[in-house]
Amino acid sequence: MARYTGPQCRLCRAEGSKLFLKGERCFSDRCAVTKKRPAPGKNLRSRQNKRTDYGVQLREKQKMRRIYCMLEKQFRITFQKAAKMPGRTGDSLIALLEKRLDNIVYRLRFASSRKQARQMVSHGHVFVNGQRVTIPSYQLKVNDKVELGEKAKKLLSVKESMKEYTRSGVAPWLEVNPDALVGYLRAVPRRGDVTDLADIREQLVVELYSK
Repeated sequence: MARYTGPQCRLCRAEGSKLFLKGERCFSDRCAVTKKRPAPGKNLRSRQNKRTDYGVQLREKQKMRRIYCMLEKQFRITFQKAAKMPGRTGDSLIALLEKRLDNIVYRLRFASSRKQARQMVSHGHVFVNGQRVTIPSYQLKVNDKVELGEKAKKLLSVKESMKEYTRSGVAPWLEVNPDALVGYLRAVPRRGDVTDLADIREQLVVELYSK
């Protein structure tokens, strides 16, 4: 399957904001956005003209897609599912993205980034309700149990990631046992609770795909 293999910080520079793709690095002085490095590519000034409505919507979609480490086809399929759900499409889209298994592993602090969480799932280190699941896009249901395998529990990267739990805890729709490395999805994520997406305007994404 096709996937982006280039520098992660390049994506943040392209969007002009932190996408939190590199774990601890994103919170340090080494972050490219913190250093105010310019966007990648040549002829930067010619590309900084006033954007059209379509251009603004496209950039918002790209930002959201990159935050969740998804390719275009997969992101569009998720949107189509959200459009068929009752309620606001934007809220449903974020709920579906947040309930992805790789995102939940990241939110539970088992991984320092969504990319690392995706790798853990693909390598068979994650179990849902006692069953090994290797599909990062797997949709969790309320009260599903997520835990790491015995080998994963001993990984230094996991222990380092769990330090973030002691600093800031987990999202309000989740519950975690940091000693057993077991977590639960206790509620459907609500838009207002996803505070790190406060700058994302999901309505622009809805307008883009609704054309």
